[in-house]
Amino acid sequence: MQRPDNSPASRGFDHVETWVFDLDNTLYPPACDLFAQVDRRMTAFIGEFLGVDPIEAKRIQKDFYIEHGTTLSGLMTVYGMKPDAFLDFVHRIDVSAVSRDAALGDAISRLPGRKVIFTNGSVAHAENVVRQLGIDHVFDGIYDIVTTAYEPKPRRRAYERFVEASGIEPSRAAMFEDIARNLEVPHEIGMTTVWVRPGIQGPERHHQISHEGAEGPHIHHVTEELTGFLHAACLSPSAAAK
Repeated sequence: MQRPDNSPASRGFDHVETWVFDLDNTLYPPACDLFAQVDRRMTAFIGEFLGVDPIEAKRIQKDFYIEHGTTLSGLMTVYGMKPDAFLDFVHRIDVSAVSRDAALGDAISRLPGRKVIFTNGSVAHAENVVRQLGIDHVFDGIYDIVTTAYEPKPRRRAYERFVEASGIEPSRAAMFEDIARNLEVPHEIGMTTVWVRPGIQGPERHHQISHEGAEGPHIHHVTEELTGFLHAACLSPSAAAK
């Protein structure tokens, strides 16, 4: 998949046929901090799975994240762990901090073409979140870590498997992501990219992760308010490219 000669950075969204949305901290604000719950449950799972205390479980969790890209990948690689129980356990969280967002649902529903979610989480987690948001009816599909054979974003193979599974044409797709580095490969394969940059609210750790790799040509558009951006840049007939 080669990046087309006509750079997406020079275009608007008239060419887009598929709208690809990350889930966590993209469709809802980082201030909800759902990952804090996931993080605690990962530590608890590792402690039970390996029979270690919480301090050692946390060390393994963070070391595997650094060495393997995700804690899950490390557990699968080093210990041969089957992923289903892990994904089910860590995503069994309380999503009540996420507020219903009818305005976002309306904006996404009005986009022409397919609307899909592409997440490093599970389908069950995505369904739980979008149901809480009240926007589960606007999406045509959800592609998760199982879709990518447990290869997470930002690994290139994750995007390749997503493209294969979804059948999208990257040069006619737009991707919305809260982590800037996760847009590097979409840019390379031809997608128009939108960095949903976190505002000052929310966990500091997410703010740091989100901004990693924010410099460079792979960021075509930037917004801190997704609903307004969709109306102004994607739904307005007079919207201009960045």
